Amino acid sequence: MALTESNMIPLGTVAPEFTLPDTVSGKDLRLADIMSDKATVIMFTCNHCPYVIHVNEELVRLANDYTPKGVSFVAISSNDVDNYPQDGPEKMKQLAAEAGYPFPYLYDESQEVAKAYDAACTPDLYIFDGSKKLAYRGQLDGSRPGNNVPLTGEDLRAALEAVLNGSPVAEIQRPSAGCNIKWKR
Repeated sequence: MALTESNMIPLGTVAPEFTLPDTVSGKDLRLADIMSDKATVIMFTCNHCPYVIHVNEELVRLANDYTPKGVSFVAISSNDVDNYPQDGPEKMKQLAAEAGYPFPYLYDESQEVAKAYDAACTPDLYIFDGSKKLAYRGQLDGSRPGNNVPLTGEDLRAALEAVLNGSPVAEIQRPSAGCNIKWKR
């Protein structure tokens, strides 16, 4: 596991289109099916990464807190399942049920969606506004496995509040950090 930070693509970037299978519902979902006219959180995650395992509970809490406010959430796993079978679709569906994911958990087998978003790590978190423009990319908060910083989601929550209130999102955005996406060779 190599500690990797987000690539921090430019704010204002328009959300790349995609169609991916949802391991929870079994349906193919397009970006248009997921996008909210208020804010959409796109999360690149996986099953086995200790950084994702550490934040899973807060991701679920965030979705439960903000979905009623019109925010949509989606998780995407782009890892190479040949070398990391624990990140395969059946295991994804199982984890989504066990963790109580209130959002779709999509499988990016080709890894093309991760490349389109310039995702680098798990978790890699993005907030797009109602116009599909990137308003935030970066960390959930300062908590990491073993650093004893409380898991609050404060960075993502502050960005969501700003987007929902039509206020500017803080210009200083700290990159997320976690395991690198497991790219196919």
